[in-house]
Amino acid sequence: MKKTILKERSSLLAYAENKKTFLIYRDIPIYFLILPSFILILIFSYIPMYGAVIAFKDFSPGLGILKSKWVGLEHFSTFINDPYFWTVVKNTLKINILSLIFGFPAPIILALLLNEMGCVKFKKIVQTVTYLPYFISWVVVASIIYTITSPESGLINVVITHLGYEPIYFMGEVKYFVPIVIISGIWKGVGMNSIYYIAAISSIDQQLYEAACLEGCGRIRQTIHITLPGLRNIISVMLVLQLGSLASIGFDNIFLLQNSLIYRASDVISTYTYRLGLVDMEYSITTAIGLVQSIINFIMIITSNKLVAKISGWSLW
Repeated sequence: MKKTILKERSSLLAYAENKKTFLIYRDIPIYFLILPSFILILIFSYIPMYGAVIAFKDFSPGLGILKSKWVGLEHFSTFINDPYFWTVVKNTLKINILSLIFGFPAPIILALLLNEMGCVKFKKIVQTVTYLPYFISWVVVASIIYTITSPESGLINVVITHLGYEPIYFMGEVKYFVPIVIISGIWKGVGMNSIYYIAAISSIDQQLYEAACLEGCGRIRQTIHITLPGLRNIISVMLVLQLGSLASIGFDNIFLLQNSLIYRASDVISTYTYRLGLVDMEYSITTAIGLVQSIINFIMIITSNKLVAKISGWSLW
């Protein structure tokens, strides 16, 4: 009896081992497909992490990383004690928070409106018109904004002067910069970001809507009680990702729209580090700023994930 049990056990182990070997060989083509992405991540994401040591050294390109003088936390103390740095941080947080408040709901609202459209042709036209700005370079977008807001021949100022008011130099006044950045960001990204929500809406079981119709629910109640709960997971993912980048901001749109007249309101961490690192060649300080920024983003994404998990009951991990 014992011999029979041992024989069956050994045969089961052999079968499991053969199956495991089969699965490994079967998945080899998939491993080769993943390999280029893994190599790119390794080269551009993990190997450059070694360069973070520059933040703790008085880096000199002539001496290299290893031979440069070790200064510890001196560069961290330098930018923390710099009053202008905190102005830059305030501008970054201000633009990001306002973008979150006004920009985050925009693609959700657009997706809900597109879902309610009955005319397929008009729906496709609206989708095309809203998607196109995403593929326009920020250089072109900045040129369009400068042309539209020009105090001499801009469309907005032409309307203002026809109404009997004085033209406004929008790009030269501090109070207009943040609204322009937020509006241009929404205009450029709302169409593409709405794709995620449209895809999530299309995966909702249509029988739920049919049952709601039989119960006498209108379109508004269906949206509140069926569509929005169906978007809970994707909303949670997008919210966590956006909150996780609260301490950083895109470089292109800010850099192309700012000028010397509005530096106090338009200078953010990315443009500040650009000037320090590439213009003034302060490599160590900019590395220290980037390291602190990455740590803050890491903490933010973990914290926001836990908060979203408590609120919505679903999280990224």
